[in-house]
Amino acid sequence: MKLTGNFKTNVELLQNELNVGKTFDVLERIIDVHNTKFYCYYLDGFVKDTNMEYVRRDMYNLKKEDFESISSAKELIEKALSSIEASTDSDLSSIVKAVLSGQTAIICEKFNEALILDYRTYPSRSVDEPDKEKVLRGSHDGFVETIVFNTALIRRRIRDPKLIFEMHTIGEISQTDVAIGYLDSKVDKKTLNKVKDLIDNLKIKALTLGDESLLEVLMPKNRLNPFPKARYTERPDVVAAEIIEGKVVILIDNTPSALILPASIFDFFQSIDDYYLPVVTGNYLKMLRYFVLLANIFLTPVYVLLTDNPQWLVGKLSFLLPKDPYVIPIFLQFILAEIAIDGLKLASLNTPNSLGTSLSIIGGLILGDYTVQTGWFTPQTILYMAIVALTSFVQPSIELGFALKFNRVILLIATGLFGTWGFIVGVILNIIMLVTTKTITGERYLYPLIPFNWKALKKVIFRTRKQIEKR
Repeated sequence: MKLTGNFKTNVELLQNELNVGKTFDVLERIIDVHNTKFYCYYLDGFVKDTNMEYVRRDMYNLKKEDFESISSAKELIEKALSSIEASTDSDLSSIVKAVLSGQTAIICEKFNEALILDYRTYPSRSVDEPDKEKVLRGSHDGFVETIVFNTALIRRRIRDPKLIFEMHTIGEISQTDVAIGYLDSKVDKKTLNKVKDLIDNLKIKALTLGDESLLEVLMPKNRLNPFPKARYTERPDVVAAEIIEGKVVILIDNTPSALILPASIFDFFQSIDDYYLPVVTGNYLKMLRYFVLLANIFLTPVYVLLTDNPQWLVGKLSFLLPKDPYVIPIFLQFILAEIAIDGLKLASLNTPNSLGTSLSIIGGLILGDYTVQTGWFTPQTILYMAIVALTSFVQPSIELGFALKFNRVILLIATGLFGTWGFIVGVILNIIMLVTTKTITGERYLYPLIPFNWKALKKVIFRTRKQIEKR
């Protein structure tokens, strides 16, 4: 619907659409400049009082005869207004959306168009370093909930005119701003077009829960697959490095993390700390991470397999087996311990800082000494589950950590119920799940291992010179 030639009708349309007078935070301000009335519409909390004073001051600075000679809204912007971002619009829905996004809409009895001025200042926190992605060296800034600030943090690192951020709007109700960022000279066009098509064809009412909600609607058929399909990060240096390597980045307003696409399983093993340290140290940390990954998956299932086949451990290795008799099967002890540890993690998230020490003491006593004394767990169960719990934090990705947990539980159940053959079948099932998984853009999840590409595989397995190319 367009603005009409009747100024009174335009005012009534905007008042009805914006519910002026019904909601306290939608404000209408009338400014009389040289006997010409301007109706300003904006949201309280997004626009500072001084900014509205600038609008009145700019227009009053024009002489009356110069002001009366202005015949269009665009001409008024060019001659009078000092706002950095200013445009005109005659579509009613676009004007309403602009106001609800924090911009200021101004209509005048002289024009059939509205002036859209961007004076908004979003409430935001400081760009502190993310708690989950802290580094020993390097930058210590992180994304915030304001999309414009996040794009600025990336622009600060990539001063290339070919860096592009395309803005899209998702959600019939939420009207959430989503920016697709990429380097036009590096990005794979097929991948970029796929991401654009997925975003543009979304039919969703609201995107109020950010990145995970977006992924769920983009891939509705893979909800039972635990492996993450996009890499999350709150670090602008990580995003800048991935953009330079040709990846596509999705930034969502009100979300302090970015989505990096496409993402294979090897991408989740990457840590920016590896690249802030010397090559030898970085490669050591990478190899250690891969070794810990294998231990995290196979430690407890292999131990269950050994307790079911004690004849495999002879001589000095027999100390690995439990010495005291136990009632609860070992594999069930491990599963109960998995649940208990996850419960403690959830409890720690909801525990005030002042009570965190108390929770640690209670959790340590319950899962440690008392469970062994009462016969619920063996000492070996406590030891190996403690190792598994600690190794889960070695992986930078929380989402991948939970996916590995589910793989480990599958192996535990299969091994505990069916012995050696159950372990073999469990390994095969996990491999099949990995091989058949695809990224959000349709590539193989195990690329560059399957299909094999040694040049690309070398870059993700070993510490290489990132962001450096000889010209």
